[in-house]
Amino acid sequence: MIEKLFLLILLTFVPIFELRWSIPIGLFSGTVNVPFLGPIEGFGLDPLIVFVVCVFANAVLSILIYFFLHYVIQFFLLVPQIKSLYDRVVVSTQKKVKPLVEKHGLLGLAIFIAVPLPGSGTWTGTLAGYLLGFDLKKIFVANLIGVIIAGLIVTAFSLGFFSFLGV
Repeated sequence: MIEKLFLLILLTFVPIFELRWSIPIGLFSGTVNVPFLGPIEGFGLDPLIVFVVCVFANAVLSILIYFFLHYVIQFFLLVPQIKSLYDRVVVSTQKKVKPLVEKHGLLGLAIFIAVPLPGSGTWTGTLAGYLLGFDLKKIFVANLIGVIIAGLIVTAFSLGFFSFLGV
């Protein structure tokens, strides 16, 4: 079981998959056809364990992404041309959106992360929060709220809670 949980964590760390795929793979006991990877045998694990592991992994991922972005960007800002471009584009954008971000930012970022669709999630949410000037604490809180909501939605769909709606 430890190997399966480790694989769930690794799947959760993959930008395209995150918990949108790791939860179904953890829950289903049959074959799951995963884009780009092909058929994967589901793990058939307890829903609570799968939910907690995948949400926790996604929450930790935001911290790792934040520090990676912070230090990688700082490294590239040593190049004067890149710093000039960064200051013109990113810093000026941050100044323009700062009042809006301060008013709606945390909740807006959490909702963006929570939407279980391609292009949203921890990777893009953390990047967006970082570029908008959020500190690590705000990004982590928004991400935690977002991944809990996304995890609940994906788990509910995976367990068929919405089958009465024809979904």
